[in-house]
Amino acid sequence: MQQFATLFEKIDQIQSTNQKVDHLKAYFATCSKEDGAWALFFLSGKKLKRSISGKVLLQWCSEVASLPLWLAEESYAAVGDTAEAVSLLLPQEKQTKENNRSLADWVENSVKPLQGLSPDLQKKEILSFWSTLTTKEIFLLNKILTGSFRVGISALLTLKGLSLASGISRELLSQRLMGNWEPTASFFSSLFSTEEDDKKLNPYPFCLAYGLDADLETLGNPADWVTEWKWDGIRAQAVIRNGEAALWSRGNELISEQFPDLLSPLLSLTPGSVLDGEIVAYEEGRPLPFAELQKRLGRKNVSKSFLEKYPVAYIIYDLLEQQGQDIRKLPLCERRQRLKALVGDHEKLFLSQEIGENRWQTVKELRLTSRQHAAEGIMLKKQNSLYGVGRQKGYWWKYKVDPLTIDAVLIYAKAGSGRRANLFTDYTFGVWQDQELVPITKAYSGLDQKEINALDHWIRRHTEEKFGPVRKVQPFQVFEIAFEGIQLSKRHKSGVALRFPRILRWRKDKPYQECDSLAIIMETFFHEK
Repeated sequence: MQQFATLFEKIDQIQSTNQKVDHLKAYFATCSKEDGAWALFFLSGKKLKRSISGKVLLQWCSEVASLPLWLAEESYAAVGDTAEAVSLLLPQEKQTKENNRSLADWVENSVKPLQGLSPDLQKKEILSFWSTLTTKEIFLLNKILTGSFRVGISALLTLKGLSLASGISRELLSQRLMGNWEPTASFFSSLFSTEEDDKKLNPYPFCLAYGLDADLETLGNPADWVTEWKWDGIRAQAVIRNGEAALWSRGNELISEQFPDLLSPLLSLTPGSVLDGEIVAYEEGRPLPFAELQKRLGRKNVSKSFLEKYPVAYIIYDLLEQQGQDIRKLPLCERRQRLKALVGDHEKLFLSQEIGENRWQTVKELRLTSRQHAAEGIMLKKQNSLYGVGRQKGYWWKYKVDPLTIDAVLIYAKAGSGRRANLFTDYTFGVWQDQELVPITKAYSGLDQKEINALDHWIRRHTEEKFGPVRKVQPFQVFEIAFEGIQLSKRHKSGVALRFPRILRWRKDKPYQECDSLAIIMETFFHEK
């Protein structure tokens, strides 16, 4: 545990990405295979099932530290993280015992067995753990126990460090880490293997695009680019091998069970194929808004009637593997030609068509009609681009349509967590319904640090009521809220739900009485008067 805690401390306290990669490389090159597997598990963003709640840990901590619970809770409110607050509050003199247990030993023989114990036995074990660890080790243990472990590095940086330690390319490591894997010594050893893989149904790492914030003309000759719709669905890779087919989301989740109606059409394609595309709601020859697709999400048992009621299609725009051969290093133009030959006439499989007629002006005009096509905008891909790992700046661009917006009033605020624990950064906004402001959405991003500080100061001086950590504020501040979509919702008081809401700007120029009303929103977006 000490070696992993030291790694965590190093990468958490430095800003240089190169130094972070160096520390990761050193750790993976020297740790045991068992520890390497679990470290990779946590650094990749995976989590164990929660053993205990942070609230319970805080209560036990107050008993050990002989502190009133209210003081422990106030300490948590100041720190913003239960695991950190507990590690700082526990008496330091108790952490004197020698502890040489490995990360794997802790997880497999102490943390995981807690899940089957009674609360009393859990308390006894955890208090015993705390007495043998340093402050930073207690912090890590608490994060693992509560299922809230996060570290300030991306999965790509972790891959870079592992690649340098193993001598295996990031592309191959990424594919080996796709799918469901168990953090075992044998699995960690397999990552270092130079032997050819049995690919089974594993997908490839996804190639991603950057948002375009410059004029189209800066991209040069439009004939050098493939332009197509940026579909508003679920990005997915379809893997067809050995008589089986699987669908994988960009979040590395197997989603085949949610879309069984796509598996049969996929199996009609040539085996040894891996496709990249978008799952969309689809009816009467055209894609539907994302809100229709949401009705299919999260379901493992999908009835025949449900499939008929909410049909989907798979719009394909890239071919990554053909007849078992990885073709990601071929230029996009050649991959698309092979894709056209592979996908014939299918009811639920469609090729993503090129648009724009090699004219930037036409592309600009089409972008403005994106929502009419149930699209988020337009994708621009260099004709000679390879299919890389992660974001590929300069080769793939997202030319998204401008977001939808409303003007809403700040009505509630709540303190953030972590580094924002001392600032009110979680906001709830309302719009008018008759003479009342009703909540319509929450938003957490969009303001810079100067604006956050100013708004926090205003909130503290204009609080009308307190509901635990939530403050009701005087209706005054108006904000323009941007979002990608809107749908009717019985779960929300306003009757609508916004997709990906965020603050676009602080409308200091607009009186709160003039913010949008629910009636205007219903008429604008749903044509209801």
